[in-house]
Amino acid sequence: MAVYLTIVIANAGGYVDKLVETELRMNIAMAFKDDPTFRNLSEEKQKELLESTFKYEMRRRGLDLPFPIRSMYHLRDAITLNLGRAMYMTSDSGSSLVRNIILERLPVTVLLFTTATVVNFFLHLFLGLRLSRRYGSFWDKLVIALSPTSVIPGWFYGIFLIMIFYSWLHILPAGGLVDYPPPSGTIPYFLSVLKHMILPLSSWIIASLFLGIYQERTFFLIYSTEDYVEVAKAKGLTSRQIETRYLLRPALPPVITGFALSVISSWTGAIVTEAVFNWPGLGQVISQAISYFDAPVIVGVTVVYAYLLAVTVLALDIIYAIVDPRMRIQG
Repeated sequence: MAVYLTIVIANAGGYVDKLVETELRMNIAMAFKDDPTFRNLSEEKQKELLESTFKYEMRRRGLDLPFPIRSMYHLRDAITLNLGRAMYMTSDSGSSLVRNIILERLPVTVLLFTTATVVNFFLHLFLGLRLSRRYGSFWDKLVIALSPTSVIPGWFYGIFLIMIFYSWLHILPAGGLVDYPPPSGTIPYFLSVLKHMILPLSSWIIASLFLGIYQERTFFLIYSTEDYVEVAKAKGLTSRQIETRYLLRPALPPVITGFALSVISSWTGAIVTEAVFNWPGLGQVISQAISYFDAPVIVGVTVVYAYLLAVTVLALDIIYAIVDPRMRIQG
């Protein structure tokens, strides 16, 4: 259902196909324009030839069918991962295949945003766990007071980081994936990419830092009021033992769920952040596809994400049974 809705919206209910028809007519006319045989024909014969060629191309591309029927063919191709060719866009290597366009940009997006997601996850988890032991302390109140700063999106922090570290201090690049010209050698190239990652990575970490810690801290505080935790405290167990055995372990299913879904979401990139830092990831592909009305690319990114989400949910159900004995008992 989600993929079909994407097909309908990406095609603007068939409006994009109308644009394709108009462009097709123009291309056919331009192709025959320089043909001397065509110019020698009468005006009536010229119109007849142009119309017959147009109808043939419409049938060949399936555009002669009503949009509701065509949308079903588009859905079949999307579900079978037959993503086809982009209408206007090409990959960095010049390919118009949607698969190549996505696969060339996906590693760059994973490199930045999945790294940010993993760093945020462990940072929020361990700091939130530590903060739950210091309920009501100065640090606890400070995190609560600063948590509303996460309302500001990461790209907004990114603009200030660019102003400070690029425009003022001149120590970090403003954007891009690598220096120009790209350094030769694996290690210099890796270090250049790492240098360009610092600002966008920092902007995402800063944007979610305090709210993420506050959420995890509150989450663990709820578990700390359970009776079995009070019993563990009465037995004289250390704070670390209580955290690992009686707080962290029971909380693993929702913690793992949030982490897995965040990782998958990070694979689609962030349109505005990539635009601010000129990061050549999947977010820029989506932005360009929307501006060009390139429906195959939009549908391709959506269906790939849908399959990743489905596989992740299936894997989570298996992981639940491994980490939570209650699931096995119910089964």
